[in-house]
Amino acid sequence: MFKKLLMAVTIFFITIAAKADDQKIESKVQKVIVFLNGAQVTRTAMVNVNAGTSTLVFGNISPGIDVQSIQVHAGGEFTILSVKHEMNYINEQAKQKQVEDLRAQQKALRDKIILKSSYLSIYREEANMLTKNQVITGQNASLDVIKLKQALDFQTERLIDLKKKEQEVNGEIELLNIELQKYNRQIADIMKGSSTATSNILVTISSKTNLHSEFTLKYVVHNASWFPTYDIRAKDVNSPISISYKANVSQQSGEDWKNIKLTLSTGNPSVSGSKPELSPDYLNYGMYYKPQDGSVTSTAGRVVGSDDGQPLPGATVKVKGTSIGTVTDANGNYSLQLPNNAQALEFSYIGYSKNVMPITSELINARLDPAASQLNEVVVTGYETQYKSNLSGAVAQVYIRGTASDKLYSTIPIGVNQIENQTNIEFNIDNPYSIPSDGKQYTVEINQLNLDASYEYAVAPKLSTDVFLTAKLTDWNKYNFLSGEANLFFEGTFIGKSLINTNATADTLSLSLGADKNIVVTRKSLKDLSEKQSLGSNKKETKDWQIEIKNRKNQPINLLVEDQVPVSQNSSIDVDTQELSGGQLDKLTGKVVWNFALKAQDNKKVELKYQVKYPKNQTVIVQ
Repeated sequence: MFKKLLMAVTIFFITIAAKADDQKIESKVQKVIVFLNGAQVTRTAMVNVNAGTSTLVFGNISPGIDVQSIQVHAGGEFTILSVKHEMNYINEQAKQKQVEDLRAQQKALRDKIILKSSYLSIYREEANMLTKNQVITGQNASLDVIKLKQALDFQTERLIDLKKKEQEVNGEIELLNIELQKYNRQIADIMKGSSTATSNILVTISSKTNLHSEFTLKYVVHNASWFPTYDIRAKDVNSPISISYKANVSQQSGEDWKNIKLTLSTGNPSVSGSKPELSPDYLNYGMYYKPQDGSVTSTAGRVVGSDDGQPLPGATVKVKGTSIGTVTDANGNYSLQLPNNAQALEFSYIGYSKNVMPITSELINARLDPAASQLNEVVVTGYETQYKSNLSGAVAQVYIRGTASDKLYSTIPIGVNQIENQTNIEFNIDNPYSIPSDGKQYTVEINQLNLDASYEYAVAPKLSTDVFLTAKLTDWNKYNFLSGEANLFFEGTFIGKSLINTNATADTLSLSLGADKNIVVTRKSLKDLSEKQSLGSNKKETKDWQIEIKNRKNQPINLLVEDQVPVSQNSSIDVDTQELSGGQLDKLTGKVVWNFALKAQDNKKVELKYQVKYPKNQTVIVQ
C-alpha cells in the first residue's frame, strides 16, 4: 500500500515539474490563404529556447483547426520531438469591451423597466382600494345623496386618471423592451463566431544550449471561404467593357485576423438574366421528348430566422458545389442568377445552422434554425458595413447623379499580384487586411479591367421574344475569372444581374447585358401554309413559322436569331427542312441560326418551315 502511495506522489510531482517546464508563447497571425472553402493560417513567434527538453505552448489558436494540417518550422541547433494539439476550455477568449458597455446599458434599461413596473403595482392597488370603498359607501344608507355623488365623482375621476397613467407606463415599458431587444441583438451580433474555447499547439523540443529562434506555425481552418462577384459596366455599344472583379471573404474560425497578408486562392482543399438556350427537340412515338432546358435561370426569395420570423440581412446564398453566390439585403431578400444544371442552394448565416434546399422554382424562401450554441436574439445592425473594406486604399467608385452625364470617380486601386500555380490561381493582396471572426462578408477587389468587346443582340423567340444585348469577350482566360454573379450597368444605369459562367464557355465569353425593348420580335404560325396529310401508311405534318424583327432604335444593330427544327430519334420518323430563309442548320441539335445587320427603323422577316413524316398508326407531337 505504501509503495502504491509513493508511486502516485512521485507521478504527481513529475507531472507538476513537467507543467512547470511548459513555456507559453504568444504568436501573431502574419498571413492567411483563403480558399473557396477553408483557409491556411500562418503564425510566427520569436522564442527563447532553453537548454534541455521543454514544451512550447502556442495558445489562443482557433478551436476549429484541421489537426492533420499542422506544420511547425523553425531553425537552430535543436530537435523538434513532437507536435500535438489540445483544446483549451479554461482560458476563455477575452470579451470585447463593447459587449461589456452594452451589457451595462442593458442593466440600466432593466432597472427602468422594474421601476416602471412598480408604478403599475401602485396604481393597481389604489384602483382596487377605490373600487372597494365605492361599494362600501354605496351601501351606507345614512350618507346623503349630495355627498354620495361627490364621492362617486371623485372616485370616477381618480380611476380614469389612474387608468391613463397605467396606459402611459405600459407604453413606456413597451418602448423600453424594444430598446432592450436591440441591445440583445447587438450583443448577439458581436458575439457571433466567438467561442468560449480556444486551442493550443504543443511543440516539444530538445536543445543542448540556450538559443533564440523564430517559429512558424501553419494550419488549416474550415470556417472560412470566399466567392467572386463582378460589376460589369458598358458606356455604350461602341465602348470597351469595364469589369470589376471582387471577392467576398468571410470567416468564423474563432480567431481575428488583424493586419494580415491576405491571399485568395481558387483551390479548395475540401474537394479530393441570361439569354435562354435552346435544347434539341427530339421526336418519338406517343410522346414529345425534350430534355430539361434549365428554364430556371434565376431565383429569388427571402431568408428569415425560424425562431422569430425576422429577416436575416447579410445571409449568404450560394449555388451548392459552385463559386456562385450572393448575400441578402437589409430586408432579408436576395436574387441570384443560376448556371445550367444547378441542383441546390445553400443558405448560411452567423449563429444559424446551414440549410440546403433543392432548386424547384424561381421563388425559394428559406428559414434558418438558430445554432444551439448561439444566443436567442439575432439581428445584424449597421448592415452597410458588411460590404466595405476595412482599410484605406480600397477601390471606391462613386457616381455623381443628376448631371447631364453620370461621372465616375475612382480612388487608387489596391495592388494585387496574380500567381498561377499548377492546380490553382492565387491573388496576393498588397495592402494588409483585417478580417474579424464574425461571419460577415468583407469585399476585396481583385482586379479592374477594361476589355474590348464585340456587341451583338440575340433572341430565341420560341422561348422568349425579349431581345438581349450581349457582349462577347475574347482571350478572357488570362484574367482567371471564376463563375459568379455579375451586376450589370449600361449607359450609367443599373439594368439587372447576369452570370459569368466560366464552365459553359470556350474561347469567347458571352455576357448578357439585359433586354432591349426597342427591338420588337414576333413569332407566329402561318396556319394557311401548315397542313396535315394522310397518304398511304404515313402521316405528314407541316409547320410553318414566321419570325419578324422590327428595329425601333435610331442606330443599326447586329442581331443573332435562334430557333429550331425537331430532331428525329427513330428511323421511321423523317424530318424534312423545307425553308430556312438563309439560316444555318445544325443537324445534330436542330438549332437554326440567322445572323444579319438591321438598319435603324428597319424590319426583317424570316421563315422556318419543316415537314414531319411518320407512320399513320403512331402518335407524334410536333411543335
